Amino acid sequence: MPVAEPDAVPLSGDRFHTDPAELYREMRRKHGPVVPVVLPGDIPAWLVVGYRELHHVTGDTSLFTRDMGLWNQWPRIPADWPLLPMVNRRQPSIYYTVGEEHQRHVGMVVPALEGVDAFELRRHAEQLADALVDSFCGQGEAELIGGYAKLLPILVLGRVIGFQDAEGPELARNINALADGGEDAIASHQYLTAAMRRLVAAKRETPGADVCSRMLAHPGPFTEEEYVLDIQALTAAGHLPTSDWIGNSLRLMLTDDRFAASLSGGRHSVGEAMNEVLWEDTPTQILAGRWAARDTHLGGQHLQAGDMLLLGLQGAHGDPQVHHGGHAAHTGGNNAHFSFSHGEFRCPFPAQEIAEVIARTGIEVLLDRLPDIDLAVPAQSLVRRPSPFLRGMTALPVRFSPTPAVGGTR
Repeated sequence: MPVAEPDAVPLSGDRFHTDPAELYREMRRKHGPVVPVVLPGDIPAWLVVGYRELHHVTGDTSLFTRDMGLWNQWPRIPADWPLLPMVNRRQPSIYYTVGEEHQRHVGMVVPALEGVDAFELRRHAEQLADALVDSFCGQGEAELIGGYAKLLPILVLGRVIGFQDAEGPELARNINALADGGEDAIASHQYLTAAMRRLVAAKRETPGADVCSRMLAHPGPFTEEEYVLDIQALTAAGHLPTSDWIGNSLRLMLTDDRFAASLSGGRHSVGEAMNEVLWEDTPTQILAGRWAARDTHLGGQHLQAGDMLLLGLQGAHGDPQVHHGGHAAHTGGNNAHFSFSHGEFRCPFPAQEIAEVIARTGIEVLLDRLPDIDLAVPAQSLVRRPSPFLRGMTALPVRFSPTPAVGGTR
């Protein structure tokens, strides 16, 4: 069974939160585009930070498979390993299946997402964003992560998928705890599974015009567990990156003079800021994972059959091949980033559209309602979430001129 390389990089520490760009540059200088890393419990893995190598790994599903059953470290993984919910060989969902089985899940999930009406989605996002802004607009100050960015996506997705509005805050809390991989990750995973089971049971009893009901109406034979796991994957994968996309975009616009015009009422820079975040500050920094189907070489490293590869999305965005002399590849609206992954397991296109509508609407509504919004603390004091996998803000305190509530309509 492979063990960690002697000079492997621990996949933890403050620098993933404070200076990831320089950390990835150091990794690349020392190890090249494929970096030996160590996960909690001294578990070895490979972090792919080369743009070309990541394109190869995500495009070759026969050599670099999603079949986590091949992992050569399973005998060393304890039942309470904090990252287990992210790498679970016992989950027959769209996220963890491969080959024909994966396509079977895609055939159910994607049409259910395609059934989301774009105008209704925008209306839900505007209404819920207005309601959240109403809760603090008269105070002249607010904390935009916990009070806005972490709530809006799950509330909108809740309506789209089939949850009640009141369930949103607790769903958001447990999804974030699961992603951070702390001591409460396992308990949060159990809570989310129970919530999805309740939703499936409720929609079997009373179907509606929502994603869950459309999935249940699909003619293919799916088990209760498969429905639960697919809805859980949609909810978590839809909420987390969208929440951090909103937060990271607002941070950029509040701290970078290039976007000052947008904060005085204009919208022309919102899309530019959102695209820049996907390149320079992407919500999903590292994605698990792929497994080598056989012994192979990649980026100058020898990989053994069953080795885990972590997709270093942000590291690849900083590859000199696409990031020349400080000029990022996003210039001119280039969308060839890995923020939605790539290849067969890329985020489904309708899910990308849903995320973009929620994030853009959330930012636009906030700027429309609070045109003189400004950061309330020094930019250098802002703190990132404690996860090498996800990059988002823990808090974004702002101040603004108090304004009256609009009551959910404008």
